Amino acid sequence: MTIRKNFNFDEEMAKYLEEKAKSESKTQTQYLEELIAKDLREEKKKKRLKALNALRGCVPAGSLVDVDIKQIRIEKALKYAN
Repeated sequence: MTIRKNFNFDEEMAKYLEEKAKSESKTQTQYLEELIAKDLREEKKKKRLKALNALRGCVPAGSLVDVDIKQIRIEKALKYAN
């Protein structure tokens, strides 16, 4: 999607953007797209961590200790075989 807007940066920010884009051999648009994508990834990571922290108290500590996956599969197969 193409978005056409006029962004007004102060002189210092515009020069910084131009220099950073040149130093990475990218256009200013590419540089800004990467910054926005990085910001989105960080935001998603924060949301996931928040959800994980909310779930932290739901599972009793030690409930998954000594879990035998093969035994669970055998029991599940036997259950559906009957």
